Amino acid sequence: MNTTFKLSSIIIAKNEESNIKRCIDSQLDCIDEIIILIDDSSTDKTFEIANSYTNVKVEKVKWQGYSETKKYAVSLTNNEWIFWIDADEAITEKLQEEIIEFKNSDPKYYAYSVPRKAYFLGKWIKHSGWYPGRATRLFNKNNVKFSEDNRVHEYLVVSGGVGELNADLDHFTDPTIHHYFEKFNNYTTLAADDLIKKGKGLNIFDLILRPPLMFIKMYIIKRGFLDGVEGFILAFFSSAYVFTKYCKFWEKKVK
Repeated sequence: MNTTFKLSSIIIAKNEESNIKRCIDSQLDCIDEIIILIDDSSTDKTFEIANSYTNVKVEKVKWQGYSETKKYAVSLTNNEWIFWIDADEAITEKLQEEIIEFKNSDPKYYAYSVPRKAYFLGKWIKHSGWYPGRATRLFNKNNVKFSEDNRVHEYLVVSGGVGELNADLDHFTDPTIHHYFEKFNNYTTLAADDLIKKGKGLNIFDLILRPPLMFIKMYIIKRGFLDGVEGFILAFFSSAYVFTKYCKFWEKKVK
């Protein structure tokens, strides 16, 4: 690759044997250095699969939380520019081409977002507020840092504007209902902890109003009904997520 500068990627993974090969393969033609950190409590073959690639740097680590673990991954990279990608995501061919073009450019911003094409129960969710669902993933590590205050849904802290790439990043989230609820309990607990940490006050209307409003927003306002049965299930599960998060918040505040 004759490029102006090189690009590293960071991935953190736990029990991702069904996703990790697709994720790595999607990067081989456009990413110069791939860093993968695998939770040492992972019980499947994620490490063995990732470690079978001679051009990928793999390390088992003790889990420090989403943000702190990704900060450590960034510290291992040798390049200034980083592409953050999750194990259940894959760079599309068009995005590969756009990344290669980017590496031959003179970036005007310190960070860039990409549109995400998310699949729920195997179906691309075009509505429900999910697409394009832009996420800031390409960044200059000298000017952009991971957030400090969120235990879940960490994000990049960017000073100044954020540029945009146009090609999609595939996101194969929750291929089954079982998989969705495997994450559900952990994520709602972490989200409740974030509310505690931010000093949010307890309000019964969070329990009464927020869950149905989430359903209305996703299924009606964001036209989730156009996503078929999967759109209905997603809106209902999302309202249950909000309800459970605030129930756990109440429990932590009162008990």
